[in-house]
Amino acid sequence: MIAGRNPVAVLGAGSWGTALAIQLARAGRRTVLWGRDRSQIEALSRDRRNRRYLPDAEFPGDLSVTAALPEALDGVEDVLVAVPSHAFREVLEAVAASGVPLRGLAWATKGFELETGRLPHQVVAELLPRDVPTGVLSGPTFAAEVGAGLPSAMTIASASGDYARGLAESITTQTFRAYTSTDIMGVEVGAATKNVFAIGAGISDGLGFGANTRIALLTRGLAEMTRLGLALGARRDTFMGLAGMGDLVLTCTDDQSRNRRFGLALAHGQSAEEARQDIGQVVEGYYGARSVHQVAKQRDVSVPIVEQIHRVIYEGGSPQEAVAALMRRPPTAELG
Repeated sequence: MIAGRNPVAVLGAGSWGTALAIQLARAGRRTVLWGRDRSQIEALSRDRRNRRYLPDAEFPGDLSVTAALPEALDGVEDVLVAVPSHAFREVLEAVAASGVPLRGLAWATKGFELETGRLPHQVVAELLPRDVPTGVLSGPTFAAEVGAGLPSAMTIASASGDYARGLAESITTQTFRAYTSTDIMGVEVGAATKNVFAIGAGISDGLGFGANTRIALLTRGLAEMTRLGLALGARRDTFMGLAGMGDLVLTCTDDQSRNRRFGLALAHGQSAEEARQDIGQVVEGYYGARSVHQVAKQRDVSVPIVEQIHRVIYEGGSPQEAVAALMRRPPTAELG
């Protein structure tokens, strides 16, 4: 399990990977942060901070950086993958091919794989030996606030209670608290869907629809998230916790969320491509709208909000038409 001073490699030098590497090193772990962009890694090494994503978060002394994956994996037994969902399989294949004898592997990647509809834990099961303990980190945390050391909490889910507890203990500090869960499916479904609803919240607020509309969207988004999760085998109570409702509320209501800002831009008349270029970082909900829509359709799960967001992004529908379509739906029972 991840514990004590065993070195850990964090793969992915974006905002979230950088923040997690800082937190692990802050908690006393010898940590190496890997990114594929050599010029970016050289800047991180020189500046001892990620000026692009987390300019105010200085690297602890126990944090080193490299652009060479073999160097990042050399001598480590634990790996934490924090790359966007579309790069997850490629990075995991490289880890598997390295032959490193892993003591454990965790990930903070969110979303269904677009080509296969698989969640990260299903990709991991496909590529790694089954005797390697694995787990997912998720929950209501913005990278900048974790990097700044502001009080934060998240969920770590694993089929192995010992592994989850060990990872939680090794990342917890006075300002960062990790809770454990065994419901990997529920935690990953929450992470995969909340970004899509954050786009919807941005659209709603961008159109000036007010607090009533926003809370209705959050509540019904939670219902859609839960329906899809239950259809995939998750537990209902997971969606009432940090990785469900907590992450949904955070992502939908704060402009630190790239997905919310993307929705705001769509409401203000930008195209999806223009909005993505302006944001300048991966907007996971852009991909999530397509993958969640596909998985829900395959499972025959009703997700009307997801359907309308998909229509706006991929089918040329207008934000105004999407809201009108949702409001025209016939009355139904709230629960059930």
